[in-house]
Amino acid sequence: MKKILVSFALMFFAMTAVQAGKAGDTQFDKDIAAQMINASIQRFEIADDVSIEDAIDSMKLRANMLNFKMVADLPLSEQIKAMGKDARHMQILAFCDALIAKEMVEYNIIFAGFLPCRIAAVEDAEGKRWLVTTNMDMMLHAVELPEKLKPLAKQVRDSIYSIIDAGVNGDL
Repeated sequence: MKKILVSFALMFFAMTAVQAGKAGDTQFDKDIAAQMINASIQRFEIADDVSIEDAIDSMKLRANMLNFKMVADLPLSEQIKAMGKDARHMQILAFCDALIAKEMVEYNIIFAGFLPCRIAAVEDAEGKRWLVTTNMDMMLHAVELPEKLKPLAKQVRDSIYSIIDAGVNGDL
């Protein structure tokens, strides 16, 4: 919890500096930005015995079981290859529960920036395969939610982490 609070303090400081026009191209500003980005993203390594294609299939199946709609599948590496360039695997999947999304955005428009929930399936330079997504806990703590929205927000968080877990382990 303390780590989350420190991350939020760093984000608030950096946003305040940018809004005040005081953020320059200094190492200090870059360090704050790097900490903000690292704290807001989570990376999960796909198990060695699970192919990236199997991980994606598993995530799609789990999302369907949880009634989370896959609203986008962006095979970026395929597009890059079609343009004549080499590319490691890079694919963005987007999932959403439209009714929960509606409730969250009606409460605070900031949540529109998190929609739909994205999970990237990527291969790094060493050939390791990863699932990358927003740190859902940080998102949930960024805004004080009314009691009626807390269980919905937790449901989204738990569903996205369940989808990722299925992908990491190749659970069908």
